[in-house]
Amino acid sequence: MIETVRSVVRFKPIELDPVERRLSRAADVGDLRRIARRRLPAGVFDYIDGGAEDERSLDANVAGFERLEFRPRVLRDVSKIDTSTALLGQPRPLPLVLSPTGFTRIADPEGELAVARAAARAGVPYSLSTMGTRSIEEVAAVSDGPKWFQVYTWKDRGLVKDLADRAAAAGYEAILLTVDTAVLGRRERDVRRGYTLPPKIGLDTIVDGVLHPSWTLGLLRNEPITFASVASNNTASDGSTAVSLAEYMNAQFDAALSWRDVEWLQSVWSGPIVLKGIQTVADAKLAVEVGVAGIALSNHGGRQLDGAPSIIELVEPVAQEVGGSIEILCDGGIRRGSDIVKALALGATGCMIGRAYLYALGAGGERGVDHVLRFLADGMERTMALTGCQQVSDITRDHVTWRT
Repeated sequence: MIETVRSVVRFKPIELDPVERRLSRAADVGDLRRIARRRLPAGVFDYIDGGAEDERSLDANVAGFERLEFRPRVLRDVSKIDTSTALLGQPRPLPLVLSPTGFTRIADPEGELAVARAAARAGVPYSLSTMGTRSIEEVAAVSDGPKWFQVYTWKDRGLVKDLADRAAAAGYEAILLTVDTAVLGRRERDVRRGYTLPPKIGLDTIVDGVLHPSWTLGLLRNEPITFASVASNNTASDGSTAVSLAEYMNAQFDAALSWRDVEWLQSVWSGPIVLKGIQTVADAKLAVEVGVAGIALSNHGGRQLDGAPSIIELVEPVAQEVGGSIEILCDGGIRRGSDIVKALALGATGCMIGRAYLYALGAGGERGVDHVLRFLADGMERTMALTGCQQVSDITRDHVTWRT
């Protein structure tokens, strides 16, 4: 009897590490999101998770991928799968870039440092936000991997030039210019909660902190959260006072931003420039005309204009017009490695993720980011094998079709 039981029943070892226990139960990005929602204060989670107004564009980014189905080819030798490609002329093991996200330390005390280290291990570019909570130099000190720096063309052009110079000195390879924030979108989850960055202390904040002790202790044990790169410049407010994010950003952003400012940025940065926030074929063509290296098709994760196009649905028409003339990144809605394959099939050069790694960071810190990057890489490799593609160049439009 005992031998029979032993032959069919195995007891798995008890995992004492709480982070490993959490991550072992995370089968996909949705699971990481649910774990992060439990671990983070409600206002923090909603800031990461939420979008503009009715969140239609946020939902459409993900739903767009669901409308695509594969047309698998079989009996192809897929014993060896190669997911490597080139981005901005540099070889990468995966056609993936980590998008810039502001205030990353609200998800985990290590914030941008944790994400940059995980990206370096995976060999994919990490993009540091101007609104990041670790500075240009701090990130460079912990990561020898590929790094990009994201800027806005603020009213203070001297500040922008200084940030670009510092990024160049610290070894950042490219500049991402965000072009879809002439004004800040109305993020109504934050409005309903009265959420600000940094958070204002009230009874609801105290209760939320008590209910999430590990997050609260992590916040209290570390230095104050600021816009670190800007704070170290000493020329602008660092965001450390309890003002709302909308007030701070609207005070700095230049609503007069135009294509002439792209030309100005080219005069102060000698490396590749990628325009992040292109949402029409017409603007993609203008980007080619001004001579930037790439565009990131992006609606800011559905956080700016509600009703902006689903990004995956924009990839093919843009690729048909400018593909081959400029690199095209698909930024929005990526939740699986199969989504990366779908975007490449429609003509994208690569993809970008933001929320996916923030959920992972909130769920398991730096190891959570490692987890989600492995998940995406494994998913892409598996999808390529199941669609009959040995290498990235084998992925074509014939591999996908829009579901009617």
